[in-house]
Amino acid sequence: MQALVVEGGAMRGIFAAGVLDTFIKNDYYPFDFAIGVSAGSSNLVGYLAKQHGRSYKVITELATNKTFFNRKRFLKGGHLIDVKWLVSESNKRFPLDEQTLFSNLPMLATATNIETGNADYYQVSRNNLEHVLEATSALPIAYKQTPCFSGGCYTDGGVADSIPVVEAYRRGARDITVILSHPLSYEMPKTRHPWLFHTLLAKQPMIAHAMAVRAENYNQSLAFIRNPPKGTKIRVIAPDETFNVKRLTMNLKTLTNGYEMGRFEGEKHLAISENRYGLNDENCHFCF
Repeated sequence: MQALVVEGGAMRGIFAAGVLDTFIKNDYYPFDFAIGVSAGSSNLVGYLAKQHGRSYKVITELATNKTFFNRKRFLKGGHLIDVKWLVSESNKRFPLDEQTLFSNLPMLATATNIETGNADYYQVSRNNLEHVLEATSALPIAYKQTPCFSGGCYTDGGVADSIPVVEAYRRGARDITVILSHPLSYEMPKTRHPWLFHTLLAKQPMIAHAMAVRAENYNQSLAFIRNPPKGTKIRVIAPDETFNVKRLTMNLKTLTNGYEMGRFEGEKHLAISENRYGLNDENCHFCF
């Protein structure tokens, strides 16, 4: 069974947007299911709806808009990022082809449960699409609203499971393609002041705990990718060391460069998959 896993990372998701647009262009859909997190989920719905360029437009035209990202509003007690507006406005400005989306392979989106601090994985459907897309991207502290649906309340999926590759394995995938939003050499640094999360998130203690151990969980996922179980193949698509898009980068030129890097790495991945050239020291990081 083959799976596609797409990491989030806010504006760093522009890299995955480029990779997935290359997949769309080449009609590359070999997977049995896909799992996205945060911006990775938004990118995935565009990919599964086969709408080339949609994710690029969502990021560069809407996620850079002051209605979405506003420091002054945050300092006055409002959202730093208005996730609900972004989801709603994306569907107004760039309507999804739902017939194509929901006739394509199944997609799961990761959200972190407020009560447990653990990841829940929702299969995206017509009935829950907007709820799930809001929940998976609802960054703690930065987004003041707490999305609730299906009997639970949620925050950003990346809090509990930033790279749900183990979940893909648990669901039976033994050939997993992972699109990362950092170079493969990256490891998340340990939180220096875990007490700060417990102070800022005093009303959500399980989320505070999840934030405090997030780096440990993230790096465990990377370790799984680098050393998968016997009989499992993990193919990695990651930006190179020159990728300079940050979580809140708003510069159009920088974002476009990140998108073009994603397109380029997507083409390389397809070339390897189609055996157009062999693995060597330069590209062996694509396949473990």
